[in-house]
Amino acid sequence: MPDALQLMRTRRSPRIPDLEAPGPSAAELDTILSVAARVPDHGKLVPWRFLVIEGEQKKLVAAELLPLLRKAHPEATEDQVAKEPGRFAHSPLVVTVISRAGPHPKIPEWEQVLSAGAACMSLVLAAHAMGYGANWVTGWAAYERPCLDLLGVGAGERIAGFIHIGTPKAAQEERPRPPLSEIVTRI
Repeated sequence: MPDALQLMRTRRSPRIPDLEAPGPSAAELDTILSVAARVPDHGKLVPWRFLVIEGEQKKLVAAELLPLLRKAHPEATEDQVAKEPGRFAHSPLVVTVISRAGPHPKIPEWEQVLSAGAACMSLVLAAHAMGYGANWVTGWAAYERPCLDLLGVGAGERIAGFIHIGTPKAAQEERPRPPLSEIVTRI
């Protein structure tokens, strides 16, 4: 089996609390982001961008999100509120993929959204190829306008994913995958 296929077959999503330092160096992160920027992009629109959250900024962003959670979700349990400060604290860095999909005379918006999703997946695979673990999530903060404003996400933009990247504490176990007979049809 070619190395690339073996790489894709061994990719796992480690739990975010299981991602620790070291994370990618600046040069490694540039490589990961360069790979993620090579996704299909019909019309060369670049309908996504990357926001890197690392270092002390992770703690500051998490602290600023806490009151936003309380305001947007007063029904949140104390356990949910207690976990919020750790939202960005566990992994060494978080790459936020921001979709800039919008109306275009030739390129359907849906294809632009898919391109942002492809950028997320390419980030995950590139991190895995470099020996790191990565987990792609969204969560409440990806959908609340005050949170988007805090992160500099414009009115016509959306968060496609928060990609947490770091070194997994332990080897990741395989989880059950659907049998092809249940997900493939032929005509």
